[in-house]
Amino acid sequence: MRHALELFRKAAPALREPTADDGPEIWELVRACKPLDENSMYCNLIQCDHFRDTCVVAEIGGEIAGWVSAYVLPEDPETLFVWQVAVSEKARGTGLGSLMLTGLLRRRACEKVKRLQTTITQENRASWALFHKFAANRSAPLKSLPYYTQGQHFRDRQSTEHMVTIDFSEAPSWAA
Repeated sequence: MRHALELFRKAAPALREPTADDGPEIWELVRACKPLDENSMYCNLIQCDHFRDTCVVAEIGGEIAGWVSAYVLPEDPETLFVWQVAVSEKARGTGLGSLMLTGLLRRRACEKVKRLQTTITQENRASWALFHKFAANRSAPLKSLPYYTQGQHFRDRQSTEHMVTIDFSEAPSWAA
C-alpha cells in the first residue's frame, strides 16, 4: 500500500538554458499565460538563441512548464532585466516562478547582478505577487514607478507598465 503523501508528490522541475528548438513551445506557453504580451515566435527563437545565458526553461515530466526571459542591461552589468515569467497552468502555485528566478541569479552570467528590474501592468496580480514575494524572501526592498505610460508610450493601446526594482545590495543576503 502506498503512503498518501506519494499521491501529492510531483516531479521536481529541471531548470536549464533554452535552445532554439524550444522556441515554438515557449511561444505557445506565453500565449497561454494571459495577460502576458505575446511576442512573435521569431522573438522567442532569438531569446532562446542569443540570450540563453539569461533565460530559463523549466521542464516537468519532459514538458516545458515555465519560462523566464531576461538579460543583463548592456550599460549596467549590475542590473538583470526580466522580460517575462511564464508558468503553465498546471504548475501555478508551486513556486516555480521564484525557483526559476533564483536559478537564473545563481548563473555565472549574473554574477555581477545587484538588482533585478521588470515592468508590470497594474492589473497583472500574479506578477506583482511573484515579485513582492521574491523580494520579501530576500529581505530586499521592492520599488515601483510608472515607466512606460498608457498615454505617452502606448498611445492608449496598452496599460501603463510600472518599473519594478528589487535592490539586492540593500538586503542582508539575496542569494538564499
